[in-house]
Amino acid sequence: MSLWTSLEPPSATVDPGGSTRVRLRLRNTGDVVDEYRFEAVGPVAPWTRVEPQTLRLYPGTTGTVDLTFEPPRTPDATAGPNPYAVRITPTEHPEATTVPEGNLTITPFTEVRAELVPPTVKGRFRGRPKLAIDNIGNTKLTASISGSDHGDHLAYDIHPGNVQIEPGRAAFVKTTLKPRRIIWFGPKEQRPYTLSVLRSGTNPHPVEGTYLQRGFLPRWLATFFGIFFALAITFAMLWIAYKPQVGTGARPKPVEAGNALTPTPSASAAPVIPAAPATTSAPPAADSGAAAGGGGSGGGGGGAKATVTAKPKADTAATAVKRLAKSDPGGRHVCYRAFVFGVGWQKPVCDGTLGGTVGQGRQVTALNIAVYGVDGSAGTAMVHNPGSTNGQGSWLPKWTAIVEDGKDNYVGSTAKDAPYMVTFVWNVGAGQLCNTVKQVEQDWSGQVCNDARPGLNTAGNFSNTHWIEAIKLTV
Repeated sequence: MSLWTSLEPPSATVDPGGSTRVRLRLRNTGDVVDEYRFEAVGPVAPWTRVEPQTLRLYPGTTGTVDLTFEPPRTPDATAGPNPYAVRITPTEHPEATTVPEGNLTITPFTEVRAELVPPTVKGRFRGRPKLAIDNIGNTKLTASISGSDHGDHLAYDIHPGNVQIEPGRAAFVKTTLKPRRIIWFGPKEQRPYTLSVLRSGTNPHPVEGTYLQRGFLPRWLATFFGIFFALAITFAMLWIAYKPQVGTGARPKPVEAGNALTPTPSASAAPVIPAAPATTSAPPAADSGAAAGGGGSGGGGGGAKATVTAKPKADTAATAVKRLAKSDPGGRHVCYRAFVFGVGWQKPVCDGTLGGTVGQGRQVTALNIAVYGVDGSAGTAMVHNPGSTNGQGSWLPKWTAIVEDGKDNYVGSTAKDAPYMVTFVWNVGAGQLCNTVKQVEQDWSGQVCNDARPGLNTAGNFSNTHWIEAIKLTV
């Protein structure tokens, strides 16, 4: 069996998106009738149409088959020579397959698509859009990028400035837009601009975008500053023209601390102690020179000895209330800290914050208090009495009183063997005072409030075995 073939022409040229035709001639040089099947092979096979797909020939006869090539206008249709072939398979003798070959040249075309991402950028000092360039032609794209705008309002930093893009690929160009003039005050302004893709021998491909330049400061803020400076200058001029002379003829009057804040033995100033047994003695009268005292160990309420407590070098209630008064000079405040057995002085807390400990079984033996806005404070305490015969503690022998705001007041003792507090009584010179207390093995008491002197507030009960663990004070 034999077969003769010929491609006419053997080489052809076609434009992407167009078509061309090649004729295949074949002759059956054998001595039997045969039927031939045709199939396009090679890179251009997807764009090749064979008509007819089968052909029957008698011995010595010739037939023709048309090959139509229709490459698309896409990057897949690679520009340049593209070999192709047609596989011819005889039905009677499939082992005698013939594959004639030809050449198809696809002409080049260039097509570029570009867009800004995003098309509008905003900023005060710069904007950073990206230029996406797609090569949808079938040849390599070489181009440069430049920027321009009407009025030369912007400077352009383009990276990279030149690109080479393979067919069917894309590249991103980073661009930084910088305004040549900063808008300090006022509304935002639109700056239209154009990025151009430049190719050799062709017109530039422009891509338009907008840079929205914002003002550094909003207009209302500029108006505010202008009014503020005008008022400041006016005030300064008035102060220079008329500076008031302020004087006073008042003279300070000596005040005795004990008489000013400390309760006296009279019926009106004696502390009212709810639920106290009839045998319980009232706190002794205040002493203007009283310091923080410790409870005695003798029987009854009057045998306790005073123990002088030195002021610690650490942060005290007075330093804490002064800091608070700076931020709120018109308010009323109380700061305090507890001397806890086994711990020592805690850091000062203020205005209803917990001082002491809860659930640790630690006793409070002394309190450091300072007030602001209530004309000083005074206080005393009932402390544990190991020799008690009535189940109650003993009152400290003296009240401690401070007639000024922002001064430290100490109640109790920090000595090593100092008795712990079971009841705390205090008052202030003006306003109102409140407290709540936590004693060992008991819940927090309800909040108790009273007016200023001669009113008194009591924190705790008089049980000799229920010491104060924690306390909260407010004014």
